[in-house]
Amino acid sequence: MNAILEVVSAILILLGAILAFTAAVGIVRFPDTLSRMHAATKPQVVGLFLVLVGAIIQLRGNVDIWMLVLVGVFTIVTAPVIAHTVGRVAYREQRGRDGLLIINEMEPDEQN
Repeated sequence: MNAILEVVSAILILLGAILAFTAAVGIVRFPDTLSRMHAATKPQVVGLFLVLVGAIIQLRGNVDIWMLVLVGVFTIVTAPVIAHTVGRVAYREQRGRDGLLIINEMEPDEQN
């Protein structure tokens, strides 16, 4: 049973590392901030969770598991907030790619 859990743990950690690597490649290769924001949040968070689950399986019965759980909870809480803030700043600074936005929902409504 221990050998099976170690193999599952290793597979989860490897998959998480691959997802984190693809996120890093996406950050480097994507052309603008709005595209990079997607690569910085979604695969990075999923990759981190896979690594955390693999580490929790590896450390089963240890007190340090709760610290890994806290890392996962804080990631879930902060990643959407950071992505939203970066997206708003990028929108304000770059105004999006030309022709991408047909309806501008960020402009205030003119009500006369």
